[in-house]
Amino acid sequence: MNGVDLSVLYRGPLESCNYACAYCPFAKKKDSRADLARDRAALERFVAWVGARTNDRVSVLFTPWGEGLVRSWYRDALVALTQMPHVDKAAIQTNLSARLDFARDGVASKLGIWATFHPDWTTRDRFVAQVARLVDLGARVSCGVVAMRENVREIELLREALPRAVYLWVNAAKSEARRSQDVYYTPELVARLSAVDPLFEVNAADHPSAGASCRAGASVVSVDGDGDVRRCHFVREVIGNLYDGSFDAALRERPCPNATCGCHIGYVHLDRLELRATFEGGVLERIPAGWPAAPRAVASRSATRRALPIARVAGQSSRPDVR
Repeated sequence: MNGVDLSVLYRGPLESCNYACAYCPFAKKKDSRADLARDRAALERFVAWVGARTNDRVSVLFTPWGEGLVRSWYRDALVALTQMPHVDKAAIQTNLSARLDFARDGVASKLGIWATFHPDWTTRDRFVAQVARLVDLGARVSCGVVAMRENVREIELLREALPRAVYLWVNAAKSEARRSQDVYYTPELVARLSAVDPLFEVNAADHPSAGASCRAGASVVSVDGDGDVRRCHFVREVIGNLYDGSFDAALRERPCPNATCGCHIGYVHLDRLELRATFEGGVLERIPAGWPAAPRAVASRSATRRALPIARVAGQSSRPDVR
């Protein structure tokens, strides 16, 4: 199959991170030299595959379990991908702790940065300075934070410190809410967090998804370091492989097999939520269309918002949305 318009969420073997946030299950491992070499080889193979798909329009989001930008091969990959004429965008989820000089070597307007602020591991001033550096270079940046209750004031201060043109998303601390013996997010906290991120309540929901139509597996896929293709990160069924060409024939929309979807990189592709329109032009780097205007999804889904299990953030999620 040629001439497809495809978004690829790539997650290789990398698991180590230079931060060790208490709520994050992905930062507790240290990759060996052999692990890092395997990750680098897998990533370079993937970039070469993208480079050969010149009849397609391709966009890429790196979603590593660990921190990618502190590794030179991820910086090199972003530079190479943004320089490819058939690549519309290359983005990465990152804690923004690495040096950012690499952005000058690629096509900055095609570089997307999904940057998460971790107040226990960096300062607000340093994080904001890194964001400003990327904005000055012309990259598209969204910033975000996990809404631990003890950090709500810090989240508000971060919103004040960032340029208004930079979207600040807020992820609900769902694992903490499920463990809590009381109401984790009071109506007052919901109001404060929604003032920072008008889409907070959308993220706080575990959206019913069983049998729902979804673009995952059709125009967007998840790929691991071996090239195995899944419809998304939260469905384990392999539908093909990049490198033997078997995935091409498998690209089609399928009903979701999971009961709920609670992670942005999954539920944004559910057709009934219409969030691809809300994030048009910025799905991969998580920037609403026309920001800083209020996202359209909030204004048009009052019934959905009333149904959200916001008090405890009940329900089940495949993996915590910590990035």
